Order: sequence, then structure tokens, then C-alpha cells
Amino acid sequence: MKEMEGERSSEMDCTVIESPTESLDGSVIFHAINEISGFVLYMHQQIPSMLQDISFEYDTLCTDYKDLEMGRVEIQEKASLRRKHGSKMREVKQGIRRLEKLMRAVSDFQNAVKLVINEVPNIQGVILVLGASPLRPQHVYDLCFSHGKLPGGAQDFTKSRAAEVLSRKAIRALISKGAGSGSYPGASKLFLLVKAPSSFNLPLHFLPKREFRYSKKIVPLRVQFKCRTQVGLEMDAADLASQTGSSISLVQSTQNEFIWFQCRHVIKGLAFNTETEE
Repeated sequence: MKEMEGERSSEMDCTVIESPTESLDGSVIFHAINEISGFVLYMHQQIPSMLQDISFEYDTLCTDYKDLEMGRVEIQEKASLRRKHGSKMREVKQGIRRLEKLMRAVSDFQNAVKLVINEVPNIQGVILVLGASPLRPQHVYDLCFSHGKLPGGAQDFTKSRAAEVLSRKAIRALISKGAGSGSYPGASKLFLLVKAPSSFNLPLHFLPKREFRYSKKIVPLRVQFKCRTQVGLEMDAADLASQTGSSISLVQSTQNEFIWFQCRHVIKGLAFNTETEE
């Protein structure tokens, strides 16, 4: 009885984001994970601005440094210009060093997500854990994907309109549930765990965590992404269950074959002073 009540409570706490498309393709899944990851880092004060803004800043610094290197040869004759130019190069290089470790970690993180989507297009769930370790989290974000009719062939990670809309809806829903309200300064780590078939094998990027459980003291924020096909199938299943008196779940029928895999790539937050950033 208590288990059933817990399941009902879990379902009530889950925010459902519905897509008008027939399926959740690689673009939707990748950008949902990517956008929510950046949102989690920013809202919990792990990065000073949104991830796309930091990426733009980093790319700009790298471009500026290359331009300064090219221009260094042209000003060798004048000592005053040479000193000014050297000071500017040091300033830009310092900015690059401040961000390059974060950007390298983000790139590895994103590439790992793309790899798992290509390997397992019907990913059942993803957990984002912010904390010292996955077993000792400060915050947990639980993302579930109900795919419907899966597209065949190679996955396209171009940011589609559907991916952009669903990501925005999910972030607005998380904000309405108070995401980031319990934040505090101090660097932490963002971990990624993916629910995939036990036969899934990418040892350079993912490690199996069959018995993974995080602390029961942590209440996760849950978001379920559903496509139009899946919503219809679940309604048909509910009708059939009411007629036969049995409980039918299209998703749960395959979940027993899935276990958790932890991504080796971790994003560590930047140590920065929020007062000075503001």
C-alpha cells in the first residue's frame, strides 16, 4: 500500500512536457539534456552566466588571441606599442585559461551525450546530479523520455524548433517548481547518469551502475518528455486496463532490461564571487 502511495506521489510530482511531434528524436533529447544541464549549473551558481554566453565569450577570446598573435609581428619596431600589445595578449590569455577547463569539460560532456543517443536512440531516462558525488547529491534532476515511433538512421543534432520549444517549456516548469532556490556559493560537480540496456558498452565514456541509488533525503525534480504518439498509446493502454482490470504500461514492459550508466565526464563549477559578478 505504501509503495503504491509512493508511486502516485512520484507521478504527481512529475512535470509532463508534451511535444506535438510523432517522436522525440536525437535533436530533442540532446538539446533537452544540454539546455537543462546549463540551466542547472547557472541556477545553482556554478557558472557566472548562461552556458551559451560563456561559450560565446570563450570563442571570442580565442579569436582575439589569434588576431593579436598575427598582429604582433607588425608592431615590433615600436616599444610602446609592443608593451601595450603584450599586456593585451596576457589579459586575453588569462581569460582563456579561466574558461578553457570548463569548456573542455562541457565539450566532453556533450559529446558523451551524443554518443549514447547514437548508440541507444530509445533512452528511457537521464539523471543530472549536482554535488560531491552521485551518491551524495545536493540536487537531482530526473528526466524521462517517452519516444513513441522512433526515427531510423543516423541522429541529427541540429537544434530544431521542436527541441528549442520543449527545452524552454522544461526550464520554465523547473523554475516554477523552485529549481535553484536552495543554491549557495561554492564549486560543485555535475554528474550525468543514463538509463540504457545492460548490453550498452562505451567503457571510455560510461560505467555501469546497476545498483545505483542516491540518498532518500533528496527530493528530485522530475520532468517527463512525451511525444504525441506516446500520449495516444498511453490513453489506449489506460482504456484497455479499465476494461480488463489489469495495469498495462508500455514503458515499464521494457524497463527491466535497462540499468544506469554513469558518464565519466563531469562538469565542475567555477569558483567565483557572486557579488563581484553582479
